[in-house]
Order: sequence, then C-alpha cells, then structure tokens
Amino acid sequence: MTKAKKEKSAPVEEVEAAASNGRSYQDLIANVNAIAQPLATRKLSKKLYKCVKKASKLKNIRRGVKEVQKFIGKGEKGIVLLAGDTLPIEVYCHLPIMCEDRNLPYAYIPSKVDLGASAGSKRPTCVILIKPHEDYQEAYDECLEEVTNMPKPL
Repeated sequence: MTKAKKEKSAPVEEVEAAASNGRSYQDLIANVNAIAQPLATRKLSKKLYKCVKKASKLKNIRRGVKEVQKFIGKGEKGIVLLAGDTLPIEVYCHLPIMCEDRNLPYAYIPSKVDLGASAGSKRPTCVILIKPHEDYQEAYDECLEEVTNMPKPL
C-alpha cells in the first residue's frame, strides 16, 4: 500500500470554513482580553484575513511574537495584527507600545485560530505583521486606511 499525498493548498472556502469553526463573531469577541483595543469589526476582520492570506502566499508576513518584535525593533513597516483571545496577555502586551513608538498601525483580531488559518498555518498565531507589496497593494492600502482610522484607546 502506498500513502496518498495530501494536498498542500486548500480552497479558500475550506480555509474560511475551518477558520470560523462555526462560531459567530459575537461568540469570538466574548473571549477577547481586556486590553484588546482597538478591536476590528467583523467586516474589517474579513478584509484583514484576506490580506494576510495574500501576503502569506508571497511569504511577505512575519509571524509570532519573537519574530514580529525583532522586525519592529529593526524598523520594518506594515500592519500588526494581534489576536485578542491570547492568554496570558503578558506574552504580547508590550507590542502595542512598540507599535505606537514607531508609528505602526495595529489592530486586534478576535481569534488566534482564525489568524493562524488565514496565514496558512495549522497552528494558532497570536501576532502577525503584514508587509506591503505591489501584488496586493490595493487590499493592503484599504486595510491600512481602516486600521489607522480606528479609534485608539486612551
């Protein structure tokens, strides 16, 4: 017997269905941390997930706390997405301050599982940095404008 090879890339519909796990946006925001401000709306979350998906196909994202922290410190530009349901919050609570110091736009997304799935990973991801690129520049600019116009916490 031979093993059947697994398909590497799943269709977009399957990824979105697996990412949501049948949970509504209201269910997801019920599990969000107290520091998760500004939290992306349902519409903006979908746009950001699609932008992450396009960027990950071109390997144009930074994923994980250590990697994102390192490249923010080096001065890399982009949009930082933080998962709002990450516990303990001490893992990544310093990143919004780093973003504000370097004038990087950031937003919280309700689910780390959805964030990881949109990046093409089977594992949950609590932080992603989307770098700009000409292949998805229109989607990136639209997300950038909406994230920068979100009201920031005091």
